[in-house]
Parts: sequence; C-alpha cells; structure tokens
Amino acid sequence: MMQRFFLVLWMVVAFKIGLSQQSAGTITAKYTDDFNLSGEGKNSAWEKTAWIPMTASEANEARKTGVKVLYSKTGIYFLFNNEDEVLTASKTADFERLWLEDVAEVFLWTDTTSTVYFEYEISPLNYELPILIPNFDGNFLGWRPWEYEGERKTRHMTSVDGGAKKTGSKIKAWYAEFFIPYALMSPLKNVPPKKGTVWKVNMYRVDHDHNKKVNWFWKKPETNFHQFTKFGKLVFE
Repeated sequence: MMQRFFLVLWMVVAFKIGLSQQSAGTITAKYTDDFNLSGEGKNSAWEKTAWIPMTASEANEARKTGVKVLYSKTGIYFLFNNEDEVLTASKTADFERLWLEDVAEVFLWTDTTSTVYFEYEISPLNYELPILIPNFDGNFLGWRPWEYEGERKTRHMTSVDGGAKKTGSKIKAWYAEFFIPYALMSPLKNVPPKKGTVWKVNMYRVDHDHNKKVNWFWKKPETNFHQFTKFGKLVFE
C-alpha cells in the first residue's frame, strides 16, 4: 500500500518540484529529527520533501527513478524509488562489486578544495559499499572505512514491490532507504553541515534487466560516475 502511495506521489509532486531542481543543478536537504528506517520510506519525515526525478541514459526508457534527501544533527538520509522489471542482484556480502548489478549510488563531495569524496552504494538485497574516493586527475580508487562500528556504521534497509526479494524475480519496483552518519565521513571538511552549508553531490542508479545496462543520474556525467566536476549542489536548508 505504501509503495502505491509513493508512485502516486511521484506523478503529482516530483515533476512539479523535482524537475525544476534538476534543471537548476541545485537540490535542498531539509532538516529532520533522527528516525528509524523501514526500507519503504514509511516515516512521516519523508513527507516534508519532494521526490527528485533522475534521468535515464536511454531516451526511450519508461521506468522511473526518484530520490529524496533529508539531514539531521547526526547524518544524512536518502530514499530511492526504482521502478524495475527483473531483480538482478546476486551479491551476498557487503563491500563486493555491487555496481556490476542493480544498485543505487550516492556521491558526496563535501569540500571542493580537495578531490576526495565519499561514495555509497546499496543493492536491492540490502548489501552496501561505503568507501572514500581519492580522485587525482581521473585516477581514483576506493578506500574502505576503518573501525567501521558504533556511531560510524550506516543504517540501511531495502524492500521490493510486486515480487520476491531475490535475484531473477519479476518485480515492479525496489526501494532503498539509508542513513550515512557524519562520523563515518570524518575527517572530511564541512562535516557536519549546518544551515546554509553547500556540498557537491550526484546520485545514480544502475539496472541490468534482460542483459542490458541502463544508468540513471541526477546530473549527467560526460565520462563516468566519478566525474566530480559534473556534480550538482546540495544546500542544507
């Protein structure tokens, strides 16, 4: 029932508000108190912000992808709504090469004086890949977090609509809801953010239905997802 609500909300709100944000290259993160995750975006906190539509790499792609963003005094929240047909996700451990299958991704560049940023990936089966990326002249490689426990741990949940949560299942959509604590991004600068802080950000989705790869993005890169010069702005309201 909640998933159906999200799809209706997409049609009513996203293209009125989200598309204007997309064309402007700036999105806002509204403040919220911390809350528990459901994997479906059930918490009423999500009602205070609109869906941001993402663009597919294929012009004739009918499946939609949208994302919401909120922030609190301890971290930043994301909610992805990914229309789909077949679940392509066989990885069964964190820190695997999740980008080779269905995945949602977020890139957070908190300080533009240094070409180091944070990347987060999550699969439909709820496995994650949080890494720090040093990117120098296009040469980049991810570094896994050290002492990844306690307040440094993310919180994340996923759900599936219209089918089973297993690889190969025919579905209608999958959802990813996750929380990235500021403690995990330390010692990056401009963390934690405050009202008026600006980060650079991009958000992506990758899908592999029927042996065909399709990408969705908020801000279109020219080369690859790690082209940080093409990231848009995230303003903390």
